[in-house]
Order: sequence, then structure tokens, then C-alpha cells
Amino acid sequence: MKIDSRHLAQLSTIVETGSFQGAADRLGISQPALSRNMSLLESRLKAPIFRRSGRKAIPTELGLRLARAGLSIRVAEDSASSVADLASSGFIGELRLGAPPIVAGRFLTDVLSVFMRDNPDCWVELRVGIVHELRTMLERGQIDLIIGPQSLAEPASELEFRKIVEDSVGIICRSNHPLLASKAVSAHELSQQKWIAHSRGSTLRQQTESALLAMGLAEIKISFETDSIGSVLEIVGSTDLISTMPRLSTQPYLLDKLTFLNIDHVLFRRPIGLIKRKDTPERIIQTKFLEALINEYQ
Repeated sequence: MKIDSRHLAQLSTIVETGSFQGAADRLGISQPALSRNMSLLESRLKAPIFRRSGRKAIPTELGLRLARAGLSIRVAEDSASSVADLASSGFIGELRLGAPPIVAGRFLTDVLSVFMRDNPDCWVELRVGIVHELRTMLERGQIDLIIGPQSLAEPASELEFRKIVEDSVGIICRSNHPLLASKAVSAHELSQQKWIAHSRGSTLRQQTESALLAMGLAEIKISFETDSIGSVLEIVGSTDLISTMPRLSTQPYLLDKLTFLNIDHVLFRRPIGLIKRKDTPERIIQTKFLEALINEYQ
């Protein structure tokens, strides 16, 4: 049996106020109009929902049960109205993000902490993955934005990239590594080191290999391979193994244990920005988050 939800909401107001007139005043409608609606509801149910006692409207057992359902409808309507009011002001929304592991660390979480504090009614989802995983999630609509290196948006013509900050890859080692004694670390010295390699298929692995090859390293000695950024930082900090990491994204983790070698190359350039599909409009909450990122890093 289909029942008009508006009638149930009105019924709950009558039960709450104890009279038709009180409910009519609260609802902003006339008392005769409210009485007609309740008569329609009783006709639909083929059962009484009120018994009269003077001017009071006393609900039957059926009336009470339906009034509880009507109250739930009113609460949902009030909640939806509040959400709509907040949304029109840009203070609520759904933010579905994707990022590579190192970007998903403090580079994002520090900004997200402040953003969520300032936008308490926003729901945030952060998915972490490597290149093909993030691209697939974006294409399938599982996420709306990727925060990551520009290479994630290439060469896909359906994606657009908006730069947030200029970052670069650096060669990382422990803070008292023997290589730090060298005034200018040569390709030969690097070729003698043992390396931690990032997972195959990651943009960081691809970029590292391209840059090292351009620097004259035809081959590197890989002793350990992982997709765990935490493992890279821990092992590099306590051994003579070296690796590569994005400089800006890794900076919060350096402390006194880790440092970057004074080596740079044009192929180590790694702009970080926002990546989205060109065919999807940018929502207010996304714009606010982008502004938060820009304020943090520019």
C-alpha cells in the first residue's frame, strides 16, 4: 500500500502538538486542510488513526505507529535541508581522492587534517595506488581527483593536469653515508652502490631508471625491491643502501637519519598537481581543497 509521505509527516506533527490547530499553525497550513489530509489517510488505511476527546487529537495504536514513521520522514527532510543549505555555501561535499603512496603521506595528510577541521561536514575518501591503478579508478569513476606527478596524466588526452608545486626526485641515503664525503658524486660511484628499487610499474621507478641511464648508469645493483615507502625509508636510514625519493614529499620524514645527495638531473623533474577527467565539472568542495593545497605549498 502506497501512503503519501507528506501525510505521515503531518500526522507526526499532530501527535507531537496534541491538536490539529497546533499542528496546522506549526506547518503553516489551515486546520481544515490538515483535517482533510488526515481523512484521506484514514480512507486509504480503512482504519481510524485518531479518536476525539474534546479539542485534543488522541492517536490510536495505528496512528502512533505511523506517526513514528512520519517523524523519521521529518528528521530526514530536515537533515536533507541542512545538507542542501551547507552545499550551496560550499561547506559540504564528497571528496574522493587518489594518490601514489609517498604523496598520500604527509604531503596530503597534513593538508587534509586542516581541510577536514575547516569543513567538518565533508566526507573524504583517499585511495592509494600506482600509475595504472589510479588511472583505472579515475576512468571508472571510483575517484574524482588524483593528486600526483604530471606523468600520471600523460599521454592520456582525456585527462587534464593542474600544477600545485614543483618537486623533483633525489637520491636518498643515510645521513652519515660514505658517499657524502665526496665533493661531486660520479656515475661510477653510484654504480658501485647497492640500491633499493621501487615497484615495477610505478612512475618513481620509471623516472629513476630513465634519469640514471641519462647520467651514465647503464645498470644499477638492486638488492631490495618494494612498493612500501616506509620500508624504503627505514632500510635506507639504517644501511648503506641508497634509493630515490621525491624531495618535497619526503622532506617531513628525513629528520636526522636521512638526507639527499647533492645530485640533480633534468629528468628528475617531478611537478605535483591535480589530475581530473576533462569531461567532469569541478565541484565546489574540490575547488576548496585545491585552494587548501595551493595555500600550503605556494
